[in-house]
Amino acid sequence: MPRSIWSGAISFGLVTVPIHVVGATEDHSIRFHRYHLADQGRIRTRKVCELEDREVGSDEIGKGYELATSQIVPITDEDLRELPLPTARAIEIVAFVPLASVDPIRIGDGYYLQPDGQVAAKPYKLLRQALARSSKVAVARYAWSGRERLGLLRVRGEAIVLHAMRWPDEIRDPSSLTPPPVEVSEEEIEGALALMDTMTRDDLEGDEFRDTYTEAVAELIEAKREHRRPETVPEPEERPGQVLDLMAALQQSVSKAKESRGEGDHAEVRELPGRKKKAPAGKTPGAGGAAKKPAGEKPTGGRATGGKATSKKAAPKKETSKSTAGKKTAAKEPAGKKATTRRPRSA
Repeated sequence: MPRSIWSGAISFGLVTVPIHVVGATEDHSIRFHRYHLADQGRIRTRKVCELEDREVGSDEIGKGYELATSQIVPITDEDLRELPLPTARAIEIVAFVPLASVDPIRIGDGYYLQPDGQVAAKPYKLLRQALARSSKVAVARYAWSGRERLGLLRVRGEAIVLHAMRWPDEIRDPSSLTPPPVEVSEEEIEGALALMDTMTRDDLEGDEFRDTYTEAVAELIEAKREHRRPETVPEPEERPGQVLDLMAALQQSVSKAKESRGEGDHAEVRELPGRKKKAPAGKTPGAGGAAKKPAGEKPTGGRATGGKATSKKAAPKKETSKSTAGKKTAAKEPAGKKATTRRPRSA
């Protein structure tokens, strides 16, 4: 169990819940040291007094506020502990709000709040169950490390979690970063929503959410320790150049997302309403048979009329032989219409 970071109480109206604060997260990043390249001696940061030009120990170091270059106001830990704040030894709940009303940019690191002994068990459980049933979070004030902070209390399993929050004036105004005015069509929005649907997940489990960088660094260290070459990294897939047609980019993205989820080797991407494909010049299919299409692409059922392609529903297909990859299928003409063959114009 991680060590206690802070001890105090949750103040909930007239209810007090004694608690210990422990870290809720762990950092698994690989740390590096600085060393001298010539002899691999460790390079350390030493604390040196500028006036005496000598290294000093921790017991000789204090903190203070610099009014001027030659004037320091010393501040001790006792001075900070004795500040006249109700939040100095308590996490004081001041409001309950829906979680959706809190901008995630204000939410910081998380800590578990552990009940301190048997006396805290019942009020702790009462607050946890009340939070869970209300579907709300608590906003509190508390003072740590020489400053007062805002916090957000929520339920995670059987525990209460405290998230540090930033004050409103600590969030920078993003208005200067907004792009210039542009028009986005409704079909482009629908295309983006279709892409979101194909990328929607029920949880954040899987290889996509694994820390592959840390794994690669660990493998690099192990390879160097064993005096062998690390595994070669496969070349990244070449990205196409800048796509000016936003709808084409969205449709390609939907297709790739479906393929990555195993929904067929060639995902079918339906064209959104209002968008018509122009038939290539001089390649209009005859009425007697289906036009040749690239492998894997389904016929759209378009018929040549007056030199312009009009989009019609694809007629049901009738297989002429056993279904095998790469064999052609003939399109059946709608009932009641006779096939007509156009004669080529004479030169």
